Amino acid sequence: MKKLLLLFFLSASAILARAQNLPITGTVKDLEGRSIPSVSVKVKGTTRVSSANATGSFSIEAKIGEVLIISYVGFTSKEITITSQSLGDITLAESTESLNEVVVVGYGVQKRESLTGALSTIKGSALKNVTSPNVQNLLAGKAPGLFVAPGSGRPGSAGAVIIRGQATLGGTTSPLWVIDGVIIGSSPGDLNPEDIENLTVLKDAASTAIYGSQGANGVIIVTTKRAKSGQMTIDISSRVGVTQLTNGNLQVMDGAELYDYFASFANANTISFPRWKPELRNSNFDWWDLATKEGFNQNHNITFQGGTEKLQSMLSIGFYDESGAIKGYDYERYNFRFNTVYKPYNWLTIKPSLVGARRGVSDKQYSVTSIYSNLPWDSPYDANGNLVPHRSSTWVNSVSTNYLYDLQWNKGSNTNYELMGNFDFDIKITNKLTFSSVNNYRFNTYSASSYTDPRSNGGLSVNGRITEYRDEYTRRYTNQLLTYNNSWGKHSLNSVAGYEFNDYRSKSLDVYGTGLIPGFEVLDVVSKPERTKGGISEWAVQSLLFKSSYSYDDKYLAQVSFRRDGASNFGKKYGNFFSVGAGWNIHRENWFNTKYINNLKLRAAVGTVGNRPSSLYPQFDLYAVNPAASYNGVPGLLISQLGNENLTWEETYTSGLGLDAAAFDNRLRLNLDFYIKNTNNILYNVPISGLTGVTRLYQNVGEMRNQGIEIALGGDIIRTKDLTWSLDMNLGHNVNKLTDIYKTRNLDGSYTAKPIIVDDGLGIAGSATRILQVGLPVDTYYMPEWAGVNPDNGLPLWYKVTRDANGNETSRTTTSTYAQATQEKLSKASPDFFGGITTALTWKKFDLNAVFGYSIGGKIYNYSRQEYDSDGAYTDRNQMNLMEGWNRWQKPGDIATHPVARYNNQDKGNSMSSRYLESSDFFRMRSLALGYSFDLKKYKVRNLRVYLSGENLFVITKYSGVDPELPANDGAVLFSTGPSVYPMSRKFMFGLNASF
Repeated sequence: MKKLLLLFFLSASAILARAQNLPITGTVKDLEGRSIPSVSVKVKGTTRVSSANATGSFSIEAKIGEVLIISYVGFTSKEITITSQSLGDITLAESTESLNEVVVVGYGVQKRESLTGALSTIKGSALKNVTSPNVQNLLAGKAPGLFVAPGSGRPGSAGAVIIRGQATLGGTTSPLWVIDGVIIGSSPGDLNPEDIENLTVLKDAASTAIYGSQGANGVIIVTTKRAKSGQMTIDISSRVGVTQLTNGNLQVMDGAELYDYFASFANANTISFPRWKPELRNSNFDWWDLATKEGFNQNHNITFQGGTEKLQSMLSIGFYDESGAIKGYDYERYNFRFNTVYKPYNWLTIKPSLVGARRGVSDKQYSVTSIYSNLPWDSPYDANGNLVPHRSSTWVNSVSTNYLYDLQWNKGSNTNYELMGNFDFDIKITNKLTFSSVNNYRFNTYSASSYTDPRSNGGLSVNGRITEYRDEYTRRYTNQLLTYNNSWGKHSLNSVAGYEFNDYRSKSLDVYGTGLIPGFEVLDVVSKPERTKGGISEWAVQSLLFKSSYSYDDKYLAQVSFRRDGASNFGKKYGNFFSVGAGWNIHRENWFNTKYINNLKLRAAVGTVGNRPSSLYPQFDLYAVNPAASYNGVPGLLISQLGNENLTWEETYTSGLGLDAAAFDNRLRLNLDFYIKNTNNILYNVPISGLTGVTRLYQNVGEMRNQGIEIALGGDIIRTKDLTWSLDMNLGHNVNKLTDIYKTRNLDGSYTAKPIIVDDGLGIAGSATRILQVGLPVDTYYMPEWAGVNPDNGLPLWYKVTRDANGNETSRTTTSTYAQATQEKLSKASPDFFGGITTALTWKKFDLNAVFGYSIGGKIYNYSRQEYDSDGAYTDRNQMNLMEGWNRWQKPGDIATHPVARYNNQDKGNSMSSRYLESSDFFRMRSLALGYSFDLKKYKVRNLRVYLSGENLFVITKYSGVDPELPANDGAVLFSTGPSVYPMSRKFMFGLNASF
């Protein structure tokens, strides 16, 4: 009887469990064991739906015995019969129909299979292998055609990005950044990389034309993490580590080496400074060791998210802190992001968000230049350990200053606050028609101050100086879109029409005061207002836009777009931009039955995009209030700009062909693109006669062409349950050529396009020059050509070239007189090929990831060698050791790379020439990470991964400087290096990711 009762109760309990809803949980992963976020979980035959959170975990109400349908774009759906409340890990395999993946594009989303444009998508997880607060630095090597000049080793420095070559002469070359549908500008601001869900790089006309006058340099669309329904989850990422400076191949001399170098001078008998004695070899102060340390880096982020089907919220908080490996510079940043999705009705979705950041810098940085240039014979301290004053009699270089003496007091700091709020909403008018509204307000305030003590070298003449700078701007953005989606039979149509408005207003204040009591650091104490400046800038842009995509039977694709932009800072205010694209999914043809090929698509697109001048209101004649023109104490007006009312948009016509392919169950992937970009009406600030007091005028002056190829090749070499090894490579190749330039009048009245000589943007007198000439790349170097060393006397040699009236070379000789050397058109700065290699290996719960970068065929003008490799011309600064394979002339008959060295050398061997033009080729390991994931679900820890990583571990290059990847300068790519390059840093990090 007892057994019967027990059997009855067990049966009743089972029936009751099957009859009632229970919280069913599980975690969805891919074949590599990585969690898949946002997976859809549905109870088959019901309307009960849930989704996995950021770590792949889900919870849904269901009965034992019911069936769950687990699905996610790019993966094969799976049906699971519920046998218990906890289903454990559920594995999804990548689908052969992975082209159904939805990709974020301009003003909407599209299935990857339906795309006709050239674009690259980068997952947020792929941006986390390098530690940086700036998104630009994380993009190097991540996509074909995306050239990145990374930031230097200085904490917080941002890189510069160029997509498919330089398409302008005088405007910005940076791409347009769009974050969550909001046009931000040529920089992503203080975006926290940890908040990025995915990133899309738009490269061709079919993708970028919808952004009109702002799309000429490409577009980068960022989608941040969004809240998901389900129980509250907490995700934590944390990493800490150390930073070390790398010095590349540049090694300066120690005390003994420098003494021996001076002693080897051909005229060493003329050296007569008081300390010139053999004992000087033992004076060996290490300025590098003085200024550098092991820096510290930490980055912590926490995300809370959860909600119901009607209301989901996410809060992300981040903190980044880095102390520089060069002493005295500290950077910190705080971020927060709050996103909410509220669906009060089936037809209405409200999406408010609030984003903020605070960035701060404390600057008492030791001198970067001095770690290379200061003589090892000179110490900043006297015998008692006290700082020696400027121009100390105990120094060999007694004309130089001891920067440590000033750092006792002098300092600077800056702080930036950024706040951005959105109130977006979608209204579902019908099943096919949706109205979407994006409304954004952005406020940014930046302040900087500096204190120069009266006792310091810079403060002696003015009895100290205090500076204060304030700049704040507001930017309003709105777009109103109607989106139409319809499918009937084999036809599919998606169309978007909208209006967009974007305006900007900034206000600045710049104040200097001098004459102060040491230690007082506010403007109230100054006795003299040295400078008071300020200004207001405003502009606005409004646009009408339309795009439409059509697909027939998922085989034949077509896309058109049109945009009309109007800008306040143009004489010809309105411009029209368009694109037409087409695609053919060959693999969907009935006759295409190659079982090994999963996808094969051809793409083609043509269209136009534009660019605006960096100057505001170049169409107007402008006058400036100038105290120099004052009369009776009242400032006067002087003309400051001549306007050009005919100024029009700089337009880039782009055409391209593309091929996408995948084979062997998507284990092999190929993307191939060829493009031509023709830029017309190039905006340039043209030099003119200074009779009016104005020496330049904005004009539409010329044309240029960029053409190239991009290749992305990837594959899963091994893909089993426990072991996966993937390898992805990308390559970009771009050829730039100036095809027309403005013409100047000749004496006979005719007009010709004459070459224009420009500087290299370094801002150092005597550095490299470049030439703008029809038929040449716009980054072509122009300077005397180095011919080596005369073996008879050790003097430097340059080429002296004679040409006929048509510019053809008729003879070439050498000369040791620098003034007789002819200026020659030499190599270009940009590389022929560049890209990256990424590999990932997972075995059970271990993972190993590595990222490499490379560049081939470019040139760097190493100006720093003009000072540090000067053959004795500079005796007041240290000199570099010769690289392997270099040698200096010593006696007649020597075949040498370096001329004879003399004290105070006047042979001009270190003057600007191709002697200092070096290859920028390199191959480097950007990052290497080893991680392990723990299974702690029984402790309610959904995911725990720990890892060790190294960044910038090695670089293979023949470049003699600090680093062949030169840091960017205010968002611009540099291809010349000065004497004060902040070295790239090497980082070793320990990290942890946890989810609860």
